[in-house]
Amino acid sequence: MTEAPQPAGDNGETHARYTPGTPCWVSLMVHDVAAALDFYGELFDWEFAPGPGRLGPYVRARLDGREVAGIGALPPDRHLPVAWTPYLACDDVDLAAEAVRLCGGTVGVGPLDADAAGRLAIGSDPSGAVFGLWQAAAHVGTAVRGEPGTPAWNELRTFETANVATFYAGLFRYEERRTEDGAADGASGSSGSSEDHVTLCLDGRPVAGIRGLGPALPPDRGPHWMTYFDVIDADGTLDRLVGLGGQVLSPARDTARGRLAVVADPEGARFALLQRAG
Repeated sequence: MTEAPQPAGDNGETHARYTPGTPCWVSLMVHDVAAALDFYGELFDWEFAPGPGRLGPYVRARLDGREVAGIGALPPDRHLPVAWTPYLACDDVDLAAEAVRLCGGTVGVGPLDADAAGRLAIGSDPSGAVFGLWQAAAHVGTAVRGEPGTPAWNELRTFETANVATFYAGLFRYEERRTEDGAADGASGSSGSSEDHVTLCLDGRPVAGIRGLGPALPPDRGPHWMTYFDVIDADGTLDRLVGLGGQVLSPARDTARGRLAVVADPEGARFALLQRAG
């Protein structure tokens, strides 16, 4: 995994911008925002502040005043999966959205302005996995990394890696590191000879992963991005999650990167908990 830039929060300090192609933000759209805030506030000790009004009911989660992630409301007339969505930094979201179309993906939302925060688009790759594009203005993205309750890694779980890696490389100048045994530079949710894995790198730094699961991909989800969150105690966090109404999809186990579990919140949004090794 890479150490992303550490942009400051809304405290007057200079913001560091993310390199284009780097996951810079994660956002969750839910049916019941109040319930989601209760769940994640208790799970990760997040506090919340209003986000851009252009996006409808939307708040930003904070740790010690520093922005971590976003939670918003799904339109009531749209029956969409509840899922965490990573946003990839870009210099020009309009050009990036056009590249998505030219490379075989689709753009479902935008490009549009999010008040003074920046400009965004939401699209899907050729396999159907949803991701966002973010052109920063006042809001750069996640302001702190490496602390409990912050995004640690983003991994695309899909059928195969070759074609979808070509798609993302067409959007940004990713370098690819490929393994066939499940051992990867990023946090791994599983391992086995039936999988293949590509780590996407920028300037030699791993920034995201693509894991080909073949027929092991959950049929009820299809290809999707998975966000990993740092925790101090994976087992203790699992106990807290269950008590809050969440579900354990894959019990905590030790991996090369630390102790890892895959879970879902009460609305079914999947994410992973990572207690780093050492």
